[in-house]
Amino acid sequence: MFSKTCEYAIRAIIYIAQQTQDGSRVGVKAIAKGIASPEYFIAKILQDLSRKDFVQSVKGPNGGFYLSEDNLNTPLAKLVREIDGDKLFTSCALGLKQCSEQHPCPLHHEFKLVKEGYVRILEESLIADLVGGVDSELTFLKV
Repeated sequence: MFSKTCEYAIRAIIYIAQQTQDGSRVGVKAIAKGIASPEYFIAKILQDLSRKDFVQSVKGPNGGFYLSEDNLNTPLAKLVREIDGDKLFTSCALGLKQCSEQHPCPLHHEFKLVKEGYVRILEESLIADLVGGVDSELTFLKV
C-alpha cells in the first residue's frame, strides 16, 4: 500500500516518538536497529523528514532526533501525502488515466469505498495515537 520509503518513515517516526517521551533524543543507529531498517536508508529518510519538519533534530554528542508536540499531532495522511503523493488517495484501482465518476472503470465504485476508508483512517490517525498503541502493547513495530 505504501512505498518502502513511506513505511520506514512511519515506523521511524513512531519509534522516535516512543523513545523520546522523556525528553531524550535518539540516534540513527538506534532507530535503524529499532525498526529493522538499513541505516543508510533511514538516515536519508530522516534527513528529508527533518527538512520537512516532521521530526526535529539536534547535532552533536547529545544530539539525535525527537518529535515536538506539533509533530505528535500530525495526521498520518499528511506524512503519506508528503512522501508518496496523492496516488493512494486519488488513483484508479486499475491504473486508468480516464477513470472518473462519469467514466468509471469496472472497479471504480467498489474501490471508491476502499479509498474513502483509507483516507478516513489516515486523516484521523495522529502520530500520537500510533505511539499510544505501541506503548500500551496493543500494536508493535518489530517482533
